[in-house]
Amino acid sequence: MSFDYINALLKKPVSRTPIWVMRQAGRYLPEYRATRKKAGDFMSLCKNPELACEVTMQPIDRFDLDAAILFSDILTIPDAMGLGLYFSEGEGPKFKRPIQTLADIKAIPSEVNNDLTYVFDAVSTIKTALGTRAPLIGFSGSPWTLATYMIEGGSSKTFAKTKAMLFNDPKILHLLLDKLADSVIAYLDQQVLSGADSLMVFDTWGGVLSKANYLDFSLSYMQKIVNGVKAKHPNTPITLFSKNGGKHLNEIANTGCDGVGIDWTVELSEVEKQIGSEVAIQGNLDPAVMYGTPEVIRTEVKKVLSQFKGDTGHIFNLGHGITPDVNPENMKVLVDSVHEFSTRP
Repeated sequence: MSFDYINALLKKPVSRTPIWVMRQAGRYLPEYRATRKKAGDFMSLCKNPELACEVTMQPIDRFDLDAAILFSDILTIPDAMGLGLYFSEGEGPKFKRPIQTLADIKAIPSEVNNDLTYVFDAVSTIKTALGTRAPLIGFSGSPWTLATYMIEGGSSKTFAKTKAMLFNDPKILHLLLDKLADSVIAYLDQQVLSGADSLMVFDTWGGVLSKANYLDFSLSYMQKIVNGVKAKHPNTPITLFSKNGGKHLNEIANTGCDGVGIDWTVELSEVEKQIGSEVAIQGNLDPAVMYGTPEVIRTEVKKVLSQFKGDTGHIFNLGHGITPDVNPENMKVLVDSVHEFSTRP
C-alpha cells in the first residue's frame, strides 16, 4: 500500500507529497457518467454498494492517486432521518420535509445507522477492491452544514431560515446540532469498522458564520465528533475542512484533529507557519487552475509545493472539488506533476 497519504497526515516521513482530489470520482470522468446513467439517478448510485465501488475505483484506475475516497453524499444522514431527500435537475438537493420547529427536531430518530447500511457495505466493498493499492477515506458532512440543508430545505445563498433560528432560537438549533453530532460519530465509527483508513469532515458552509458563531455553532460540534471518534479509534486520522475557514485555523488545529483542509483563499506558507507544527495541512490549488493548459497546471503545482517548507505534513489537494467540465487529461497532469516535483531524493 502507498502509505504516503497516511504518513503525511501523521507527519511521518514520506517518499513524495501525496495527492488526492475532492470529487475525484465525478462527472468530469466519462466512465463516471456512464455508471451514473446505468444507476438511473445520483442517490440510486450512492445506494448501490457495487456501483459506488465502481465509481470510487475509476479515478484510482486512471490516475496515480495516493488515496481513494468513499463515493457517497454528505446528505445521507438527513435522508436516513426521514426528511425526504430528492434531487432536482440543475437545482441540487432538496428535502420534502425540512426542519421548521422544535417538534420536527424531537421527531428525528437519534439512531440512523440501520438505514445507512448501504454506505457501510460500500466501504467494505471498496476496501476489498482497493487491496493494498491505496488507503480509503471515509467522510461526513459537519453538523452545521447538514443543519443548513435540513432547515433551508436545500441549498441556499442567504441561509435566512437557519440564521433566523440561530439568532431567535439558539437552544433549538443547538439541540439539532447536538443530535447531528451524535449521528455523525456513530456513522464515522461504523465507516472505520467497515474499513475506512482515515476520515474527513466537510464543513462546506462554516465560512458563512461570524467568528463567534462559527466557534459556537460549527466548530464545537466538530470538536465533539473528533473527541467521540478518537475515543473509539485513536489511531484513525481525522481531517477537518471548513470552506472559507482561514480565519479560524488555530481553533480548528486545537480540536485534536490530525489534518486541516484549506481552500485557495489562504497562503499555504502562512498556514504552515501558523499551524504546521501541530497538524498536517491539506490543499490548496485553486480548482480553476484545472481549466489551464498543462504548462499552466505544472507551474501552479510548483508554486503550491514550493510554499510548503517542511519535509512532511502536506497533502496536496484542490482548495475545493474538481469541477465537472474539467478535461480528465488535466487531472493526469496534476497528479503526475505533484509526484514529479515532490519526490524525495
